[in-house]
Amino acid sequence: MQPGIKVFAPASVGNAAVGFDVMGFALEQPGDEVIVRFSDTPGLRITLIAGAQGKLSSDPQKNTAGLAALKLLEHLGETGRGIEMELHKKMPIGSGLGSSAASAVAGAMAINELLKRPLEKKDLLPFALQGEYLASGGWHADNVAPSLMGGLVLIRDNETMDFHRLPVPHGIYATVIYPHVEVLTKDARSILSDAVPLKKFIQQNANLGAFIIGLYRSDIALIGRALQDAVIEPQRARLIPHFYAVKEAALKAGALGCSISGAGPSIFALSANSLIAEEVREAMRQVYFDSKIEYDSFMSPINQEGAVKL
Repeated sequence: MQPGIKVFAPASVGNAAVGFDVMGFALEQPGDEVIVRFSDTPGLRITLIAGAQGKLSSDPQKNTAGLAALKLLEHLGETGRGIEMELHKKMPIGSGLGSSAASAVAGAMAINELLKRPLEKKDLLPFALQGEYLASGGWHADNVAPSLMGGLVLIRDNETMDFHRLPVPHGIYATVIYPHVEVLTKDARSILSDAVPLKKFIQQNANLGAFIIGLYRSDIALIGRALQDAVIEPQRARLIPHFYAVKEAALKAGALGCSISGAGPSIFALSANSLIAEEVREAMRQVYFDSKIEYDSFMSPINQEGAVKL
């Protein structure tokens, strides 16, 4: 067997409370790994999927990592090239942490690395987005862009992929808790109203603007005041058991803000430093421990690298 190229793509927190479908940030862990190698058999084949409990297809056309890779190969005129792909899922599926986005990013980047980087990293975004679209049915980069490029990313326009990395004050840590309950993205989207009351529209715009100002000024207090979702969170909170109890616990423990990660059920909190983040983590865990709901928890600074070759 020929040696392979391994790529890791991290999980991400979509929406970041005040930027529904237009903002997200990358975590250091968890994430997905893709391994690719050349093969004597023409075409792309997925030979192994690990960690997915049989939930994912090995047909490249029906797999986010595979489809992203195929779209890149088509663009490069390399569809006849024999390539074997392995997908190692090292993060939960349907967690609200950009699982499908991480797979798509890893698939596209692994092919680019195998072919000696014909494209720059940022130019892989449209191919990863096509893979992500397969799973989410939406053309939005709030998970894909940070997973690929790292950092906290604002997408001004999803259609043209006009995205911008925002500065993150030194010391900011994210805490995420994933209760083991199922929240389907399509269900989380179906309950959202197309109508937004003017008062909430104004409040959300003000929070988003203030949040960005806080990032640029490293104004931790302003970030905390601004990190409030006036539109989406109130509609989706009922899908997540004990959401408001978890949020209250996180804030009491010192979190700057706490909201839903992506479509949920994961809940994220931002803290000014790792010590507070650890206290926040314990407070969030305690709610689900007391409720006898199984969970996973993660804690990391904002990942500034995004996807990497291992």
